[in-house]
Amino acid sequence: MQEADGRRRVVVVGAGWGGLSVAHKLSMDADTDVTVVDAAPRPGGLVSDSFLTPGGRRAEAGQHGFWDEYHNIFALLDSLKLPEDPLTGYAEQGQYSPQGLEAVWPVYRDQKQKLPTGLGQALYTRFLKLPLTDLASAAPLVLAFSEFDGSEEAYARYDEISFYDLCVKLGVSRRMYDEAFEPMVLTGLFAPGNQCSAAAALGMAYFFVLKHQTSFDVRWCRGNVGEKIFAPWVEQMMQRGVTFVPSTRATGFVTRGQRRAEEAAAAANNDDAAPGATAAAARADDAAIAAVRCEGCEGDGGASSTLLEADEVVFAVGAAALAAMVRGAPELSRHAEWRRYARLRGTGVLATRLYLDRRLETPYSANACWGFDRGVGMTWFDITKLHGLGDEKKGEGDGSDGSDGSDGSDGSDGSESGDGSESGDGSESEVESEAAEGSVIEVDFYHAQSLLVMSDEQIVAKAKADLDTMLGADCAAAAVLDAAVVRLPQAVNWYCPGSYADLPSLRSEAVPNAYFVGDLVKSAHGSWSQEKAYVTGIEAANAILGKPDGDGIVPLDADEPHVKLGRDAVAAARSAWPLPGKPPSFADFLF
Repeated sequence: MQEADGRRRVVVVGAGWGGLSVAHKLSMDADTDVTVVDAAPRPGGLVSDSFLTPGGRRAEAGQHGFWDEYHNIFALLDSLKLPEDPLTGYAEQGQYSPQGLEAVWPVYRDQKQKLPTGLGQALYTRFLKLPLTDLASAAPLVLAFSEFDGSEEAYARYDEISFYDLCVKLGVSRRMYDEAFEPMVLTGLFAPGNQCSAAAALGMAYFFVLKHQTSFDVRWCRGNVGEKIFAPWVEQMMQRGVTFVPSTRATGFVTRGQRRAEEAAAAANNDDAAPGATAAAARADDAAIAAVRCEGCEGDGGASSTLLEADEVVFAVGAAALAAMVRGAPELSRHAEWRRYARLRGTGVLATRLYLDRRLETPYSANACWGFDRGVGMTWFDITKLHGLGDEKKGEGDGSDGSDGSDGSDGSDGSESGDGSESGDGSESEVESEAAEGSVIEVDFYHAQSLLVMSDEQIVAKAKADLDTMLGADCAAAAVLDAAVVRLPQAVNWYCPGSYADLPSLRSEAVPNAYFVGDLVKSAHGSWSQEKAYVTGIEAANAILGKPDGDGIVPLDADEPHVKLGRDAVAAARSAWPLPGKPPSFADFLF
């Protein structure tokens, strides 16, 4: 049902990494028209810089790192031929608690010797207070990593239990869990370990930390990602004919079956119409989407009510947004496959950016934290250093990067700024000039439902007080001149135990022309977060264009020899299990 001229019409719902990725590849095809619809006024999904402070400074929805395994995103950045490298260099990262500095993550690629993965991280990471006995208690997790190979069978074994329960079963000490693993899960998967699938935690940790010794080395954007990366990327796609419809939500769908019924009804009123004998032959694709209904977001200048005709539709939204779409669209909820998406959930993130009246000396430009609020993850970043604010005036440079805060979602819905504004003309040059004299510090909170109920003033005061606790008297003496408060109530995916069965695959079975992209989509690639969202976008474009699955995708490196040996040994032992029934799993073993 393509256009008369044979052109393929693709509607992409969501403009995060996944949505922009599929639009990017499809825009290279001369016979494909792409329209991208997004609820935010600027593209980026959770990486959007659509938010303004009361003083008119533009802010992002949290900081987002670019880890060493982001091979496909790095290849994209190279292909864009930007006028300057948008990313920082590598630098050490800190970890804080209310008692002070707890650990330092080095630049692993700068260590004197490259060691087998796992051993290198264990020897080079500087835990300042954790006793060796607690560190050693993490060793049994090697057994779980050896068994969890990312396969469907491995997910079936490990997705039903929480990461916390897995650590307890394998004898990880309470202190090791509380001070090392719980902060990792809270800032990597945005929820406490007792509410996160062990499968998700193992997959995330292997990709970000354990794939190679250098996997946790991370770079950050030298400015807002929206300005430095997304804006020029979108501009290039627009030059190739991609249409972007901002500040607009997809609110409903028209199926091909509904369209045929409307045409048949119209024909029945036409005396000259011949009896319709084609309906039966075409019913196989009645569930396919023929058009997407869209409504402009009130007050944001979006498109008025419109109907976008579509041959293919790509859903590039997060878990909560997808669940909301299913609940609001009977064309989708009639299918059992789609009804299971209504069980998907998101969790809350709170991003703050504080503009201070004086420059602070921060030991590390990116930092993870634990111990401030039960069940809440926390990171903070020296934006002054990462963005190079005031470097030209003061002659200071910082090729720094930092800790966690990776984004686990491609959704663009469910976000709101503290001052009620998500658009405007906040100029980056003005922001940099105004921030040159004082520090700009980002403080982000994850699984932050208990904080989202606070007022903007209370949130700013809390963020500043937490910084004072970590940085001491100099920070306490600084005053907040301006602040961004960005509330994201359900915008990041929540990988709770048992959720894997409800996650979508790349292509819908019930709606033949619907595709899913984002980091919630099942993929054999092995990546996570922004990289996974970007990769699934390429995978969806390949499926739409009829290209090989891996076309244009950089695969992850093979497992290191000792990891492969361990996984092969576990697989051999399981296949040789002599007793009836399925062989036991380390997920079942209890000390």
